[in-house]
Amino acid sequence: MARRFVDLSIFLENDVISDPPAFAPKIQYFTHDNTFDQIEPFFPGLQKNDLPDGEAWALEMVQLSTHNGTHLDAPYHFHSTMDDALGTKKPSISIHEVPLEWCFQPAVKLDFRHLPDGYVVTANDVEAELKRIGHTLSQLEIVVINTRAGSRYGSDDYVSSGCGMGYEATMYLLERGIRLTGTDAWSWDAPFVHTARKYKETGDNSLIWEGHKAGRDIGYCHLEKLHNLEALPPTGFYISCFPHKIRGASAGWTRAVAIFDDQLMASSR
Repeated sequence: MARRFVDLSIFLENDVISDPPAFAPKIQYFTHDNTFDQIEPFFPGLQKNDLPDGEAWALEMVQLSTHNGTHLDAPYHFHSTMDDALGTKKPSISIHEVPLEWCFQPAVKLDFRHLPDGYVVTANDVEAELKRIGHTLSQLEIVVINTRAGSRYGSDDYVSSGCGMGYEATMYLLERGIRLTGTDAWSWDAPFVHTARKYKETGDNSLIWEGHKAGRDIGYCHLEKLHNLEALPPTGFYISCFPHKIRGASAGWTRAVAIFDDQLMASSR
C-alpha cells in the first residue's frame, strides 16, 4: 500500500488572521521583474537584457516570530525549568534540544469540536474521549486535539475560538508518557479573552496559561495552529513535525504532516 500524506499546517501569509495583529507575520515579495538590482552587484557590467527573458530571481523577505504559523513549542517557552514532578528539576530544553524521536510517532486525535469556545478541557474529558474511540495511550504517542478553532482559521474570531487544555488534562497525558501534543487552535490553553474574564471574576491566577505551565512539572512540547485535523481518524497514522533548528529558541516552525502507512503502523505495535 502506498503512503498517504495529509498536510496539517497553515500557511505563512499576509492578510489572513492567524495571530493577534501585533504578532502577525509580514512577508515582502520580490519578483523576477524587480530584483535585477539585487543580482547585478555580483556580476559587474551585467545588463538586465543579458538574463534569459530579462528576469532575475524571485525572493521574499520575512518578518516572523518563532510562534507564527504552524510551530512546535519547546519546554523553554513555558517556563525556565521543567520536570519538577519527576524529581529531577532542570533547565527547560529549547527547540534545538527537543529529542527528534518525540517528533515522529504514532498519533491520536481527540475530537473536542463540540466543546464551546473558552472551555477548559479536564482529565475526565480526555479519559471519556479515549474511551469513546477505544484507545489506550502508549508512551511517546503524539496526541492532537481537534477544536472548533480549526473551522475558524482565516476568520476574525480565530484567535478567540476553540477550547483549551487545562493543567489536569495536560498532566493526564504527560503522566502516561506523552511528550508531544498539538492543537488546531491559536494556543494549547483556552483563548486568552475567555481566561481573562474568568480571572477578573475569580482573581485566580492559576487559571493563566495553566496547560502550558504543566511543563514545569513534566517537560513536553506542543504544536499550535495545526490545520485539517477533521480529515484525520482517531488513530492509524503517524505525525511528522520536526522543528527548525533555531539555537536557544522557544519554538520552531514545522511542516506538520500526518502519514498513513500500514507497514509503519504495524512496526510500531
